[in-house]
Amino acid sequence: MADVLPLVEARLHSALGEPDARAAVTFLGTDRIEVLRFPAAAAAAAAAAAAAGEGGVVRYATLGMSAQPMADPAAALADPVKGPRAELVLSVRSGSADTDKVLRPLAVLAASPQVEGVIVAPGASLDVGEPLWPGAPFTSVLVAEPGGLVEDLELDAPLDPVRFLPLLPMTPNEAAWKRVHGAPALQERWLNHGTDLRDPSRRSVPLD
Repeated sequence: MADVLPLVEARLHSALGEPDARAAVTFLGTDRIEVLRFPAAAAAAAAAAAAAGEGGVVRYATLGMSAQPMADPAAALADPVKGPRAELVLSVRSGSADTDKVLRPLAVLAASPQVEGVIVAPGASLDVGEPLWPGAPFTSVLVAEPGGLVEDLELDAPLDPVRFLPLLPMTPNEAAWKRVHGAPALQERWLNHGTDLRDPSRRSVPLD
């Protein structure tokens, strides 16, 4: 079976541009996970953001999670070919926090299907148990619907397509509220309050 990772990386480059940094992490018993950093793509957009007092948007994408399909934890035997495949994408505004320290937490999340036998899908909560970067008010993320930023990568049958799943940082209060009310309710609350989900130091949305 052909290696899918070169195709995945090519799709990331076509959608996000050329990465300006990358880091690799290997966990015991898992495949190598890389995290690529993509700077603000357009100079005009960066200039507009600077004029508005905002940092440009930097994106972090995993590479390696999709090398193997995610297996149903209830299945007696994992299928080595069929099953959902995904990579993770996080977008944050640069300049006001040391968000580059998110590389290892992202690699941990990308390795979770191999380590914990879970399927990462839209609506799921993923928790790293510590701030995503120094001083971050977030220890977890909400997995959002794919297709907006990076289109799905179709693979030859019988392989499932690779989906590029956006991650939305959540405060502990938001994560707890989401567990009770569900992901759509939290996303609606963010939308109604005009929450900037790319702000690396934002406060929790009102939950009363």
